Amino acid sequence: MITITSACTHLWAEYYGPRWLIYVAKPTTTSAILLLAWFGEGLFPFYHYAIVAGLLLSLAGDIWLMLPSDHFMAGLLSFFVAHCCYSAAFGSRLTELPSLFGLLPMLLYTALIYHWLAPYLDPMRLPVILYMSMITLMAWLAIAFYLQAGTWQSFFACSGAILFVLSDSALALNRFRGSFGSAQALVLSTYYGAQWFIARSI
Repeated sequence: MITITSACTHLWAEYYGPRWLIYVAKPTTTSAILLLAWFGEGLFPFYHYAIVAGLLLSLAGDIWLMLPSDHFMAGLLSFFVAHCCYSAAFGSRLTELPSLFGLLPMLLYTALIYHWLAPYLDPMRLPVILYMSMITLMAWLAIAFYLQAGTWQSFFACSGAILFVLSDSALALNRFRGSFGSAQALVLSTYYGAQWFIARSI
């Protein structure tokens, strides 16, 4: 319940203020999701620890991105390493090599988003390419996890990964191509949904 309340409070504050409420609600929401994962009764310790590490890094990224001055690179790096942790978690649950069936749609989607962003990226082109490559890998491994396991845990992992891709796509388009009114609602709803699903996958 605290997760929903603080997430809605954060969204309200983004549109209507006050600004200080964002500094409270944003880390509170991610921390609540982190605690959900921390106290989850996972059967696979490495998976559990990797997800918790990813959420801790996400919390750090949240803090960097909400500060008044522009710390976008620090936030980007925090989430990049978070996706490394999520990728390690999902990959650890695979019983065979992941199928290209899940990779091709992700590559096409990533290529489309990059095509829209490319003219606006300099000098951020390389960091964005690296980040997009990592989140694509993370989503591919999550999809492969679901296709191989077919469990509720793998469904949560896959759903969270896909929502994360959508959230970061909206965030990137809003930042680099130009802001749009529904950006915060789209970014935050998919972001918190992504983290909640990934935490529940434990």
